[in-house]
Amino acid sequence: TSWPACSMALAREAPTRPQHMMTKCTESTLHRRSTCGESVPQRVPGEAGTRHTVCDVPNSGRVVKRVILGRAMRSDNLGETLLPKRLALPVFASDALSSVAYAPDEIFLTLGLAGGALALTHSWEIALAVVVVMAVVIASYRQNVRAYPSGGGDYEVASVNLGPKAGLGVGSALLVDYVLTVAVSISSGVQNAAAAFGFVRGHEVLVAILLIAALTAMNLRGVRESGTAFAIPTYLFMATVLGMALIGVVRKMTGSLPQAESAGLELLPDPGHDAITGLALAFLFLRAFSSGCAALTGVEAISNGVPAFRKPKSQNAATTLLPMGMNSVTMMLSMVALATWTGVKYAEDPAVQLARDGVLVGEDYEQHTVMVQVAQSVCSGFRAGVVLVSIVTGLILVLAANTAFNGFPVLGSILARDGFLPRQLHTRGDRLAFSNGIIILAAAAALLVAIYDAKVTALIQLYIVGVFVSFTLSQIGMVRHWTRHLRLERNAAERGRMMRSRVINGVGAAMSGTVLLVVLATKFVHGAGYAIAAMAVLYLLMTRIRRHYDHVRDELTVREDDTKAQMLPSRVHAIVLVSKIHKPTLRAVAYARATRP
Repeated sequence: TSWPACSMALAREAPTRPQHMMTKCTESTLHRRSTCGESVPQRVPGEAGTRHTVCDVPNSGRVVKRVILGRAMRSDNLGETLLPKRLALPVFASDALSSVAYAPDEIFLTLGLAGGALALTHSWEIALAVVVVMAVVIASYRQNVRAYPSGGGDYEVASVNLGPKAGLGVGSALLVDYVLTVAVSISSGVQNAAAAFGFVRGHEVLVAILLIAALTAMNLRGVRESGTAFAIPTYLFMATVLGMALIGVVRKMTGSLPQAESAGLELLPDPGHDAITGLALAFLFLRAFSSGCAALTGVEAISNGVPAFRKPKSQNAATTLLPMGMNSVTMMLSMVALATWTGVKYAEDPAVQLARDGVLVGEDYEQHTVMVQVAQSVCSGFRAGVVLVSIVTGLILVLAANTAFNGFPVLGSILARDGFLPRQLHTRGDRLAFSNGIIILAAAAALLVAIYDAKVTALIQLYIVGVFVSFTLSQIGMVRHWTRHLRLERNAAERGRMMRSRVINGVGAAMSGTVLLVVLATKFVHGAGYAIAAMAVLYLLMTRIRRHYDHVRDELTVREDDTKAQMLPSRVHAIVLVSKIHKPTLRAVAYARATRP
């Protein structure tokens, strides 16, 4: 390093001002970035031909981080992490697709409270009503992703059309719902695994937390890599269920479809539901309908994950919604139809509701899920088919949590951008994922799993509320969106399209609002109240965070009439330690005086 003559001359006149310096690199290899184990030769002054090596030795934490997450990525490589449609479907739709494993169970279980005859004769009607709602919601969300492609989803729709308070309510509901999605899906997957692998039983909490940690690591590596890892299991689940449905239909048409293992049992009414009629029966149908609407969970994930799609983002997201909806509808209707044809009996408390020849089956009876019973009938004589269905079902339930791992960080980033959450949630990590959001989601879900001992029956009571809060407010917001645009649009064809969209969103808002009211009425005291309380606490917390950021912004803002703020620098105190009076000392004192004019 050297100082040019002009810089030295100027330094004599103004010793407190910085001057130009010149650094010359004489070894070409010094321009190369070194890593541990790679030597960088340097020439030692005064010793011609002699070289010594320098090695950048990373600490142990950095080594572990690189092993788990991989090498850091350049910011301009963000496009390489975006998803094509074939990977976006398993990444964002695994939650909605996996609901086929438990939504039919909820319908049969609720109708079974009034006895087996009601479940077998009316389950298809409830399933058809759920399918209609799903079709309306999916059609509505196809409009959402085109009108609001930034990834804000329901939060952005509600904020723009209903105001920031409604948007913040949707945001808090979705954040809670994402956490519950991970907890419920992982716990359900572990319980299915415990039925196949005995060593898991008794250690469900530990296994669930380890699975959450594994999903966290995979998503921290980047969404594209996790999408590739999850594509095969998701497509295998779809192929297995649809293949089983096709075989079941063929066997039904040929008269070779056997009855389910529970078909010979008698499903007794639950105490208090012996002879319900009128309004009580209608309320039971509504309750079964709301329980079956668990099949709609996960539909909103694509609208929140539009930024993760390749360009054209909104078009690809809308296209992905269509096969997701078609597959979900087909699989759900197939399961309900096959369960009805095979005479499946499914009870909330099998020990007191199921009887064989007039005698209760008792506590020793092991009740399989609707999907497993259907698989046993369709694949009778082919045990491997039943095992395959059980494995892929348990696996898809675990992978369904990945939908939340993709939706929660993006929504958290948008809320942080708007000042409702800490700004750190808007920062991407080394692998260009929103690492802080992923870690917070994993920690909250693991805490819930530990508190509820990985029991799905307890966790499911907290579920669904958040997603229907967001559904309802979002679709009301879309109605206002179309109404506002209709006032300005003069093109007849475009007005017709907007009016059709408004009708779809209006019907969806009415249906979602009805389901939300039924869910609150039937599940509030059983756990849904805790979810509402969590949303309220999160809402208040985000309000306080926004107030803090607004206060800081006001403190830092320079007003035109504030003349004192123009005096820079301000509030600078300098201490110069002097051991001897010489030129460096004088220069240091001069610099200190210059910083406080």
